[in-house]
Amino acid sequence: MSVFTPVTDADLADWLKNYAIGRLDALQGISAGVQNSNFFVTTSLGRYVLTLFETMPRAELPFYLHLMAHLARHGLPVPAPIANRDNEYLGSLSGKPAVLVSRLAGKSDMAPDVARCTRIGAMLAGLHLAGQSFGRKQANPRGASWRQHCAARVRAHLPADEQAELDAELVFQSGFNLETLPQGVIHADLFRDNVLWDGDYVGGVIDFYFAGQDALLFDVAVTVNDWCADADGQLDAARTAALLASYAESRPFTPAERAAWPAMLRAAALRFWLSRLEDFHLPRAGEMVLVKDPGEYRRILRLRAASNTTPLLPA
Repeated sequence: MSVFTPVTDADLADWLKNYAIGRLDALQGISAGVQNSNFFVTTSLGRYVLTLFETMPRAELPFYLHLMAHLARHGLPVPAPIANRDNEYLGSLSGKPAVLVSRLAGKSDMAPDVARCTRIGAMLAGLHLAGQSFGRKQANPRGASWRQHCAARVRAHLPADEQAELDAELVFQSGFNLETLPQGVIHADLFRDNVLWDGDYVGGVIDFYFAGQDALLFDVAVTVNDWCADADGQLDAARTAALLASYAESRPFTPAERAAWPAMLRAAALRFWLSRLEDFHLPRAGEMVLVKDPGEYRRILRLRAASNTTPLLPA
């Protein structure tokens, strides 16, 4: 993620004295994303990622860290939090809550093919199934309530036509109760840049800091909207079918989920249009900040709302 809070080599070297991972060899800021400050950390014993949490309440953070530890224990390739000598995952550095996690192998693929979409469908289903035994509960931080409040924050910054479009979509979404669909822990941000490929295999699924309890189908819609869309935002039929079929092999979709699918694609698009509008119009000061184009997800939302050819979920 972007670096909002700088960390010096000296401060980190001193902080690492409470860990059993060796001495600091290298520290490098990561210039991607918009929510936290992330760094690559290399020590004499291994490679890690350091995250400083900029806005998340400290009380919410154990949910994410214990979730990653839970999924790692179930064999999923997710960053495992590193405990310090006090057996705690969460510490403090540069005045911010901070955590070290294992650095995973691989790199992102921004042009995935059918085979990779097939693997991602299976990975997402595995994540959802493993999450069923996770005992902690925390609502999706970018769920329906957040979408309402975020819309109120950004609305005044929009031209009249976008205000009308936003208002209409909020009215449409208010007619759906996601709580009637199968629930569980969702990643909520499984974009292409949050998956690392190690050859033909998933080497890592990263950035769990939007995870929470919500409709599992919402997570599927977020993933499909990113992984299966062409450059113009239209869904590619082959990639979409591959991802959904692979997911359904492990966790079949219910009749209620099949009925809700078109609306869920719209809800997922609305969530990212809103968050990008907020980042664009109400930014925080910081270094190396990457703000993504809100217009991309406005276009995707319009396409999903207008489409008469939304792909069906497998029966």
